[in-house]
Parts: sequence; structure tokens; C-alpha cells
Amino acid sequence: MSALADRTRAVLDRALAVHAGDPAAVAVLQAHRERLDGPLRVALAGTLKAGKSTLLNALVGEQIAPTGTAECTRVVTTYRDAPSARVVVEHRDGTPPEDLPVVHRRGALVIDLGATGVERARALRVDWPSASLRAVNLIDTPGADSTRPGVAGRARAFLGAADDPTAVPGDGADVVLHLVRHLHDADVAFAETVGEQAARGIGPAGTVAVLSRADEIGGGRLDALVTAAQVARRYRAEPGLRRHCRTVVPVAGLLAETARTLRAAEFAAVRDLAAGAREDVEDLLLSADRFLDARLPDAVAPMDRRARRALLDRFGVHGLRLATTLVRRGAGDSASLAAELVRRSGLEELRAVVGTQLVAHGDVFRARAALGAVERVLRTAPPRAGGEELAAAVERVLTGAHEFVEQDALVALHTRGGGSEEARRLLGGDGPDAAARLGVTSDAGPDDVRGLALDALARWRRAGEDPRADRSRTDVARVVVRSLEGILAGRS
Repeated sequence: MSALADRTRAVLDRALAVHAGDPAAVAVLQAHRERLDGPLRVALAGTLKAGKSTLLNALVGEQIAPTGTAECTRVVTTYRDAPSARVVVEHRDGTPPEDLPVVHRRGALVIDLGATGVERARALRVDWPSASLRAVNLIDTPGADSTRPGVAGRARAFLGAADDPTAVPGDGADVVLHLVRHLHDADVAFAETVGEQAARGIGPAGTVAVLSRADEIGGGRLDALVTAAQVARRYRAEPGLRRHCRTVVPVAGLLAETARTLRAAEFAAVRDLAAGAREDVEDLLLSADRFLDARLPDAVAPMDRRARRALLDRFGVHGLRLATTLVRRGAGDSASLAAELVRRSGLEELRAVVGTQLVAHGDVFRARAALGAVERVLRTAPPRAGGEELAAAVERVLTGAHEFVEQDALVALHTRGGGSEEARRLLGGDGPDAAARLGVTSDAGPDDVRGLALDALARWRRAGEDPRADRSRTDVARVVVRSLEGILAGRS
């Protein structure tokens, strides 16, 4: 645990002592005290059918979040690692939480609220044994533009919990993956409303935009992800998103989910399709309707409409085109096909961004959320003895933590555009450890690291003192200098 986490924990302990007689304040502070030592809370948010549940399944590598053509997520649902599977519903009326049956159907977890109903449910918690959930809790939120009464408000309330003194203790996220399908009006509106609301507690440094149905952008062509990557670069320069996130990553969510959960029978069906003449298969996969209804090529094993629909639901037209092409090119088993589909889906790039830019800085995001909670308690709770000293302690941590300054500088670089790649890296954009900051492998020797840090320090000191540079560049240079001094202090 970092020194920042230790200082924040001390502030929380002092706050708990000051507000010991206020049950509401204690509940909020204790929730953040527990979160400070727990996994990073990552919320997946966006408009209806942006692919939040599908991407969650892809990140976990199992089908544990309901997906489909209908609106599947109507209750905020937290997925976390645990020794055994368990589904718990929390009620809106404050009655004790209730265990739900753990039901599997065709390899997927089925969540049935039963008599509780969506209206009575406040939140769901899914415990699931998974290495992918040890460092993070993934939180699936309803569509922010849902037309069902009250559903869209649940997502907005959860994301804005950090700025709402009436929110249920423990609600809210440390960071957000904001899923967009295209940069349509609904996506821009989401960024400007919910994004701003969440940013008050999370900040744009803790938000990553995900172009979540990237295969659709390229019209389902085999090179659709290449086109999506170009679009993502343009989106990174879009003011409506730039103000609220640190980067944009393209991912073909359905392709990624299917690749991570590929079944032997599905690989066999794809292999059978690929056995047909290439021209015939390409003609069959011109559209979803054609694949469902057209006659199969003679060389392809019989497949009824129900089986075709199941395959289409799992792969999509783009996924089937890509999978059959890869099989023809030599993907001879389900493992090799799955690995290549994952690589082409963009999932690994997203996992790298989440790992190096969010999880690696988890202490910073959790500390910022916790200190913000203490500030809100001080504003909203009745004055108490020791409150002024507590406020001063919060201010000392906020102003004295270079980690917060670094995150703000990273956001400034992104917002301004055209910033130095070296500055981004030295500020921890690729990870907080010295090797990642200096762009060397983790096994680099101490002398090599120190030499690189000294060279960089000399360059950035000159940049910070350059009278020709504008104020924003000299400000970033000074932050970089302090980061480099920290590296040298840690290595000396």
C-alpha cells in the first residue's frame, strides 16, 4: 500500500473519531475506509445497448452478466471475486439483503429477481470466483437513456453518488469506462451530463471512453477494427469527450466476449462453414438475413435456422466473416481461433489501458474519492469539535500529494492535445513504477535507471525554465521534474 493510501487512511480514521456520534457520516466514512483497502471499483456506463454487459463478460472471460437484444441491465450490479458463486439483491425499502438462486443456462449465469422484481431491487451483487475480478470490482449500470420509468435515473444516481450526500454509503465508483457506440447526440449528452456529474467525484483522469462496438464502424469488414482505430483517434480530439476522459479505446465487444468464452461446438460450426468455397461463404455472410435464410453451400454441413441464429447471436456477421477467414488461414483448433479473435477485438489494448492507467494508479483514485467524501461530510454534517483540524488534514493531503498533481497534469496534456509523449510517460501514463516511466524493461539495472532519470531531469529542467515556452508547457515541465526527482529519491 502506498504512502498516499496510508495518509488517507489516517485522515479517515480521524474523521471517524470526530463524527463518531453521527451514524450517517460514520456509514459513509467507513464505506470509504473499506474501499481504500479493496479492489478498484470500475463502473461500465453508457447509453442503452452500448454493450456494457457484453464487455464485462469479455473482461471477466465468462458469461456472468445477462446480454441480449432486450434491455438486460435495469439494476446496478456489482461483480466481485469470491470463493464461491453467490447472487444477492439489496432492497430499496431497506429490508435485509436476499440471496437469489445461482442458475446456469447454456453456459451463462441467469439472474432471476423472482418475487423481488426490478422495482423493489436497489442493487445486485454477484460473487464469482475469477482471477480477473481480484484487482477490480466491475459494476454494470443501466442504460443512461433507458425509457423505462426510473431505470436511467439509477445509473445517473450511482455515478453521481460521490457528489450526493444522500447517496447510499458504498455506492459510486472509483473509475469509469464510458462506452459509446458512435459519437451521436445521445453519447455527447451522456458525456456532458453524467460525465460531468461523475467527474466531480472521479475526475476525467479516472474515465476512459470505449468505442464498444467497433466492428460496426467499419461496416463489418475484415479490417473494421483498423477503421475503428482511426475513428478513435479522431474521437480523442473531440471536445465533448476530451473534457471528460483520458483516452478512447476501440473494442469489438461481442467478438471479444465470444473469443473469451468460445465453445468447442461453436468452433466446429465455424470450421464447417469455412469448409465451403470462399466465394460461397462470403456470399452467405453478406447480411444477417441472408445467413439465416439462404441455402448453405453444398460443402457445408447442414445447419437449421435455430442453430444459425445461435451462431449469429454469438459472433455477429463480422465475427463469422473473420472467424471463417482465420480458420481457412490455419486456425486449426478452438484455442488458436480464440486467441486470434481476442487479438483482433481490441480487448487486450483495453485491458492494458485499464491495467496501466487505472488499476496501477488505484491508490490515487481511491484516495481522491475518500478525501472527497470527508470534505462532503464536513460540509453537510453538523459542526463538531475537531472539524477544523480535520479539514486542515484533508487539505494537507490534497495539496501535498504529488500523485494528484500528476493525474491533473496528464488530463491537461490530453485536453490540450499534441502533448509530449515523453511527458505523458514520465507522469505515469504507462504505469507508476520507475521503469515504465522511463520506458525501459522492468529488469533494467539501478544504474541504468538512475542514468536515464538524470538525463531526463536535466532536459525537463531546461524546458521548465525556457522563457519562450507558454505557461501550460512550463507547468507540465515542472510537474515532470518533480516526478523525476521522486524517481531519483526512490533509487538513491
